[in-house]
Amino acid sequence: MRTLLIEDDTVLGAAVRDQLAADGHSVDWVQRLDAAGDALTGAHFDLVLLDLMLPDGRGIPFLRRLRAKGDVTPVIILTALDQISDRIEGLNAGADD
Repeated sequence: MRTLLIEDDTVLGAAVRDQLAADGHSVDWVQRLDAAGDALTGAHFDLVLLDLMLPDGRGIPFLRRLRAKGDVTPVIILTALDQISDRIEGLNAGADD
């Protein structure tokens, strides 16, 4: 499985990447939304792991744009935000979990 990891925290990103790779998955890791857009344009991914707070914007609008373009790639949100409203917003924007 090929995964696009969109995470700006280097410690967390490295840990997620390393764990997925140890489980036999291919991981492309980017730290900005503009790089994520480029990656999704240039390759097929089976899964997107999306942080919500990135240096160049928020993940929710990025996800909404992705879904508006018809991209149905499964998206799982990774975030330190813990409000139920944040979860609902992510699911309403098109996240799978």
